[in-house]
Amino acid sequence: VDGSFTLGGAVIAVVLKNGLSPVIGSVIALIVGLAAGLLTGILHVEIKISNLLSGILVMGILYSVNLRIMGRANIPIFSQANIFSNFDPLMIIIIIAAIFKVSLDFFLRTGLGYTLKAVGDNPQMVKSLGIDIGKIKIFGLMLSNGMVAFSGSIMAQYSGFSDISMGIGTLILGIASIIIGTSVIKKGRYLRETTLVIAGTIIYQITIYFAMNTGLTPVDLKMIASVVIVIFMGVSNMKASESKRGRRMIDNA
Repeated sequence: VDGSFTLGGAVIAVVLKNGLSPVIGSVIALIVGLAAGLLTGILHVEIKISNLLSGILVMGILYSVNLRIMGRANIPIFSQANIFSNFDPLMIIIIIAAIFKVSLDFFLRTGLGYTLKAVGDNPQMVKSLGIDIGKIKIFGLMLSNGMVAFSGSIMAQYSGFSDISMGIGTLILGIASIIIGTSVIKKGRYLRETTLVIAGTIIYQITIYFAMNTGLTPVDLKMIASVVIVIFMGVSNMKASESKRGRRMIDNA
């Protein structure tokens, strides 16, 4: 994830430096992100390398690839036109997030979407139905890495530069958003998983903002992020334990 995020930023920086359209650059970033996901999937599914090690290997590969693409560790793109030029950045981000949310919600209600979620929840059950879970895993990795790379291209345009270390912490942010969103907000009939993740992201960023305003420095950011995740995971696990205890009491009554 961290490497794919930087990959998107590297691609958009080079594209803009060469005078091409920022929209085309963002699409190219998405495509190369798909390729990164495909590589991870091949290592894991076809070569039988563990999922964790596959991700680590691809992250190392992408570090060198990103440096090759950029030619140096940092590329400023303040003077290049981007998707935020002449528009309110907040509105553009909201529109992009809304498009991806609606698209994901629609996809996850399709047969392939349900299968993808099932592979994540219970791969053995899906395999017993005669479905090739390897192909589903590869597709999921391609989809996720493509979106991450696209996000990296958007972030680079918003920041005005692309940096080789811009992807560090992206995975932690993603995990925190999921944990916080699902532990704080109770999923209802009309609340999709994507809504919970978006809400979790906002809560996480607000928490980090207030933590930084208490006198902590950016050096402490990783520690703050880890503490926030631990707290919300603890709350989530406590709720789950209480729920199980309540069900046992009802069953024994």
